[in-house]
Amino acid sequence: MADDIRKAIAEKIPPGFMTSLDDFIATLAKDATFKPFGEMLHSYKVERDGKDRQFEIYKTNIDEPGFREYHERLQTFVLWYIDAASYIDVDDDKWQFYLIFEKYVTNGDPMYAIAGYMTMYNYYAYPDQIRPRISQVLILPPFQKQGHCAQLLETFYKDCYRRPEVLDITAEDPSENFQRVRDFVDAKNCFLLPSFKPEALLRGFSQQMIYEAQQKLKINKRQARRVYEILRLYATDESKPEEVRSYRLDLKKRLNQPFQKNSRDYQKLQHVLAPDELSATLSNITGEERMKLLDQMYEELVEQYRRILERLAAS
Repeated sequence: MADDIRKAIAEKIPPGFMTSLDDFIATLAKDATFKPFGEMLHSYKVERDGKDRQFEIYKTNIDEPGFREYHERLQTFVLWYIDAASYIDVDDDKWQFYLIFEKYVTNGDPMYAIAGYMTMYNYYAYPDQIRPRISQVLILPPFQKQGHCAQLLETFYKDCYRRPEVLDITAEDPSENFQRVRDFVDAKNCFLLPSFKPEALLRGFSQQMIYEAQQKLKINKRQARRVYEILRLYATDESKPEEVRSYRLDLKKRLNQPFQKNSRDYQKLQHVLAPDELSATLSNITGEERMKLLDQMYEELVEQYRRILERLAAS
C-alpha cells in the first residue's frame, strides 16, 4: 500500500492547506493586496535575462500584525530545503526575521513574491550587550545563485552596526554554502580595514585585527581569524617560497591545535566524544598520519579560500 503522503505532510504544516488546484488558483487574487511585513531596510536590483528585477529586504518580528500566520506557512520551506532543520519557538521575543521580496508590477499594481529569509536570535552577552546569532538562512531555489544571500547578510550586518548593544555576530552551525557567502562578505569588508592591509597580514594574526573587526564590523574572533587567512593568501606572493612557507606553517599551526591535549578544541571533543571515540580520533594517530591529515586539511582549506578570492576579484 502506498504511503499516505497527505497525512505525513499534515503533521508538519499548519492547518488550512489546500489539496485542490482550483481552490488554490481562486486564492491568488489575494496576492494583489499583499504587502511585506515590518521595516524596509534595503532595496537593490538584479539583472536577469537582460532585465532589471527589483528586490527589497525587510526586518520584522513575530508581533507584527499578520506575520505570525505568514511565518507558520513560510517556515515549512526549511523542512524541504535545509538538512535536519526544525521549527523555532516564535513565542520567544528574542527572535527577529529578515525577509527578501521581489517587487514586480502586474496590471499596473506592485506585487511581492518571497525570495528568501533569515532568522536571528539575540543572545545575551555579559554584562549589558547582546550577541546576535544567525540561525536559519534560506534562499528559495528560483532565486539562488543571484547574490541574494550576500545582499541579505550585508543588510543584516548594517542593521547591527547601528546598534551599540551588539557585541559581535555569530552563526549557528553554518552550512558550507552559507559559510562561503559569509567569508566573501566578511573578507570584502575587512579588506578595507587598516589592520588587514597586506603588510600587516604578512606579519601574522594580531590583536589589532581582532579588535578592529569586532569594533567596526561586529565580526567575532573565530571568524576574524578565518578572514585573516583568506586575505593573507591574497597578500602572499606565491613566487616567493619563503612567503608561501610562512603562510603554510601559520595555517597548519592553527589546524594542529585540536590535536594538542591542552587546547580548547581538545577539551570540547572530550565533552562530545566517548573516551574510546576520543582515543580513536586523536590519540591513536601517529605523527606521520597527523602530518598527512594536516596536509590534506591545508590543501582543502586553501582551495576554499581561493574560491572566495576569485569571487572577490570578480565583484
